[in-house]
Amino acid sequence: MAQLTQHRLRSLLGATAVAMTMAATPAFADTLFTPVVEFSGMVRAAAVDGGPVYKGSKVSVTGQRLVPGQQITLMRGTTVLNADGPLVADTEGKFSFELTVDEEAAIGLQPILLIAENPAAAEIVTMKISPLIPLSGQDLFDVTSAPVTSGLYQVAYSAASDAVFVASAVGRPPVKQSALTKIDATTMEVLAEVTPAAAPARADGSDGGVFAVYGVAVDDINGTVWVTNTRQNSVAVYQQADLSLIKQFEPGTVGHPRDVVVDTANERAYASSTGTGLIEVFDTRTLEKLAPIEIKSRQRGGAYSAMSLDLDSENGKLVNVSMKTDEAALIDLATGDVSVLPLKGAKGAAGAAYDARENLIFVVSQQSDNLLIVNAETGAVLHDTPVGAQPLNVTFDPVSRLAYVSVRSANTIAVVNTKGELVANLDGGSRPNQLRADGHGHIWAVNKTSGKDDPKGDRLSRISPVAQ
Repeated sequence: MAQLTQHRLRSLLGATAVAMTMAATPAFADTLFTPVVEFSGMVRAAAVDGGPVYKGSKVSVTGQRLVPGQQITLMRGTTVLNADGPLVADTEGKFSFELTVDEEAAIGLQPILLIAENPAAAEIVTMKISPLIPLSGQDLFDVTSAPVTSGLYQVAYSAASDAVFVASAVGRPPVKQSALTKIDATTMEVLAEVTPAAAPARADGSDGGVFAVYGVAVDDINGTVWVTNTRQNSVAVYQQADLSLIKQFEPGTVGHPRDVVVDTANERAYASSTGTGLIEVFDTRTLEKLAPIEIKSRQRGGAYSAMSLDLDSENGKLVNVSMKTDEAALIDLATGDVSVLPLKGAKGAAGAAYDARENLIFVVSQQSDNLLIVNAETGAVLHDTPVGAQPLNVTFDPVSRLAYVSVRSANTIAVVNTKGELVANLDGGSRPNQLRADGHGHIWAVNKTSGKDDPKGDRLSRISPVAQ
């Protein structure tokens, strides 16, 4: 009976499907198709050392929230990874398994098939193998850094104040530790720091913490600093001179805002609403909220999710990327026209920058570990450059004609020219988070921390090309 069933399955489904089925299913007298449940577990594949997965890495595949006693088989293609027998979820519904990624493994997102029995279920577990890019080009750049405060997120430079403003927040809601910090751009000494005001109580009546600040931008015409209050779905405006609060917008003003940028030429501020296709718009003089810009995905059934913003104020162009649909949007602020471009080769798009001179969009993606350089008019991908594990943000410096990428999990800052060539790969400290060009040939970057007393964490860095 078993031989007959296998023969029929081979003819209907092919050898691969049969191998998977037979490997993962115990012998039953009457059927291979035992009772099935929806898989409710959480399974992940991560490097044993806690860093990115590279060729040669030891990887731990761990599961939780499974049915106690559930039997697990892991497969890559037709190969059973746990060849010594099924893994069995313990009394807490957990299991773990270690494997070593071979040196010939391909870079990218690798699917591992999880097949469960007792009860039956199936799931695809994705293991990302990242490119390991060595440090290089250190002698081409001057890098100066200094500690600031805990939980750095974003940075913005003000030419009018010759100062750098840094937003920081620590922990999850209710966030009680947050600061907006003003730093001298020459000496890198802290000039002023303020803790945001208390936020309203949460929906359950518990402490709301403070209006923690995450994104930051400067308005040198009105002498203000704009910040995003991501946890309260809002934005706020502070005075550059002394960091006094000018206006705190009500919670719910912007849905989960990520970035904010200021168009001083047209007196507008733009904040991206992550999880939606909205860019909320504000009048920077009257501090009134205006009608939003709506970006619609061109993918069938796709829902645009606005992430990073970059602004070309001189030419009236605003650039944004969508994490969910891996698309870029180029917005003509004069006409309101929105051009949405597919990003072939991007997975988990997060950061964006724009070069007006060559009409290029730079996009980094957390899952595909790359920098795409895209023609903003045609949408053609001109260059696809690996930059390391989990690139998060990118900025373009029009003076040096270089793009700088914060590569969070690799702890590096990749420097790439407009031809897609890696010029340098700099030590970025612990978990580089965000960076911005100041228009004068300098890059300002902030990074986070890998733990308590981390000497390379929570630092502000100034990066400048060495004169050749």
